[in-house]
Amino acid sequence: MAGNPDSASIRDAAAETVRQGADIRDRVHELTLAALRRQRFDPRGVREVVRAVTEGIATGADKSSGDLRRALAEALRGLDQALRTSAEAGDVALRQLARSGRDFSDTEFKQALANLRKLEDDFLKTAELVAEGASARVQPELREALRNARRTGTETGKQVALTMGELAQKFSAASLDAALAGLEAASQVGQRFALVASGVLGAFADALRAPPPAPQEQPVQEPPQPAQEPPKPA
Repeated sequence: MAGNPDSASIRDAAAETVRQGADIRDRVHELTLAALRRQRFDPRGVREVVRAVTEGIATGADKSSGDLRRALAEALRGLDQALRTSAEAGDVALRQLARSGRDFSDTEFKQALANLRKLEDDFLKTAELVAEGASARVQPELREALRNARRTGTETGKQVALTMGELAQKFSAASLDAALAGLEAASQVGQRFALVASGVLGAFADALRAPPPAPQEQPVQEPPQPAQEPPKPA
């Protein structure tokens, strides 16, 4: 991780965003999405991005002269929103594969669901590990922000719960746990699911970055002409 040049650039971008203090949530959201779409759609890739972004957030917050608590909260919200978009991409990918009629086995389906189910926990555990190594100034505030996220729930967790409620009904919790264990042992998800989910996530990111359509000009209405009076008889 430490030697990954992409991780270093992600950390630097996140740190500079928080240090500057302008549009923190939106900018962290955008840079996290961009990083996620460059990774394989699996737990290891997600954890690498979360670690790099959170390390950058902690570094930038330590160098910021603004409101530390607000900066951390806004940055974590931006990270959370990007991961929620990632969960949405996984949901769409699963539905596409299920509808395609291709040979997408129950094992692959369960592994993909298990991958999504642990997305929120991976996010918070990775961020908590970063908090342990943060500076004395940042550490207590970052820990508290993450405790609040666990207590109140994240947008990522809400999206995952929605997906699990709709797609996981035919599988038992035990079978998903077994799939998750196999997933961790293999350290990957199915190739087809990962490719489809990455493509969907890329499309989501492109749509979010696209400029809004320009408003169409309305034709200028000519003012009504006054009625002409009939000529008077001579």
